Amino acid sequence: MSASLPETCDPFSSVAPLVHPLRRQTTVGAKVGHVQVGGGAPIVVQSMTNTDTADVDGTVEQVAALAKAGSELVRITVDRDDAAAAVPKIRERLDRLGVDVPLVGDFHYIGHKLLADHPACAEALAKYRINPGNVGFKEKRDKQFGAIIEMALKYEKAVRIGVNWGSLDQALLTQLMNKNADEGSPLSANAVMREAMVQSALHSAEEAQRIGLGKDQIILSAKVSDVQQLISVYADLAARSDYALHLGLTEAGMGSKGIVASSAALGILLQQGIGDTIRISLTPEPGGDRTREVQVAQELLQVMGFRSFVPIVAACPGCGRTTSTVFQELAEKIQGQLRANMPTWREKYEGVADLKVAVMGCIVNGPGESKHADIGISLPGTGEAPAAPVFIDGKKAVTLRGAHIAEEFEGLVQSYVERRYGEKVDAAQ
Repeated sequence: MSASLPETCDPFSSVAPLVHPLRRQTTVGAKVGHVQVGGGAPIVVQSMTNTDTADVDGTVEQVAALAKAGSELVRITVDRDDAAAAVPKIRERLDRLGVDVPLVGDFHYIGHKLLADHPACAEALAKYRINPGNVGFKEKRDKQFGAIIEMALKYEKAVRIGVNWGSLDQALLTQLMNKNADEGSPLSANAVMREAMVQSALHSAEEAQRIGLGKDQIILSAKVSDVQQLISVYADLAARSDYALHLGLTEAGMGSKGIVASSAALGILLQQGIGDTIRISLTPEPGGDRTREVQVAQELLQVMGFRSFVPIVAACPGCGRTTSTVFQELAEKIQGQLRANMPTWREKYEGVADLKVAVMGCIVNGPGESKHADIGISLPGTGEAPAAPVFIDGKKAVTLRGAHIAEEFEGLVQSYVERRYGEKVDAAQ
C-alpha cells in the first residue's frame, strides 16, 4: 500500500517559485561612462584584457577586439606606475579609432597611490575596481580605501567594490569565525565565509557612502570559484541590498569546463532576477581568442531571453539519417555569416538580432522546425531525394538543388534580412 500525503500537505512547498526569465530585481542604477548598469537597464556584458597594460599597442588592439565582439565595458589591470601612465594613452588611441567602450581600472594593494600619482589615469578611467580584502591592512585599510573613494568623488567615477574569496578580509573572517565558534549552534565554515563576503561588500559600500559617494556610483560583486557557493552568496547579497550587482564565477577554468560552470551559476542567478552586469571569466587556450568570453556571455543572455545580440541558428545535432556533413557545414557557414555581418547589420537594420534561422538535416523535423524559424532550410538526409525546401515566414518558398545549395541559401538569408528589416528602416524614415 502506497503512502499518501495529507490533503493540507503541499509536496512542493519547499520549492522556490519560478521567476519569469525577464523579471529583474530592482537595483539602483550606476553610470559607467555612457553605460548604465542596473536600475532597469539591459544586463551589461563586460570582459577583461590579459595584456600588459603598459603595452599600449597590444592593449589597444585587444580592447578594440573585445569591444567589436560586443563587450560593453572592458577592464584593464593597473598594477604599477608604467601601467597607470599608459591608461590615458590607451584611452586617447581608442577614441581616435572610434572605440568608445568605457575602461575599468583594476586596482589592488596600491590603487590609492597610483590614482594620486597619475591624475590623467584617474580621469581616463570610467570606473575603479577595488577589493576591500587587499586595499590595505590594519590601520592603513580605512585610510587607503577612503583615498580611492575621494578620487572617485573628485573625478565623478563609479566604483566596483569586488570581494573575492581568495583575498577576503582576514580580520573580518577571523572575527566572524570566533563569534561563530561561541554560538550554541555554529554554522558551517562555508556559511561563515559567505557571511564574511556579504558583510565585507556591504560595510565597504556603506563606508563609501559615508565618505560621500552616491549609491548610484556603486556596484558590488562577491566572487568565488564554486558554483553552489556563488549562487548562495549572491542570493544573500541581493536579499540585503539594492546596489547594482556584477556577476562572475572567478577562476572558472578553461574550455567547456569554464563555460559550463559559469553558465550554470550565472544562469540560476539570472533566472532569480539577480545580476545587472556579467563576465564569463574563461582561461583562454594558449594563443586562444580572448573574445570567446564575450561571445559566451552574449549567448547566455540570449538563450535565456534577456537580450538579443546575434540571430539564432537552430541546427539539428545529426543522427544516422544525416551521414552527410552538408548540413553541419551549412550551419557553420550561416552562423559565421551572421556574426560577420552583424556589426554592419546592427547599424542598418533595427531588430535584426531577433532573426531566427533553421538549418536542419532530414525530413523528420526539418520542415516543421524550418517553419517555426523566420527562414529555414531542410536538407536531404541519407536516402532522401536530393532536394532542400526553404521556408520563409512559415511557408515553403523555394526548393534548392545541386552543388551550390549552401551559397544559394546564404544569398536567400541576405535577401531576407534586406527585405524584412530594410522595410522597417524605410518605414521609420
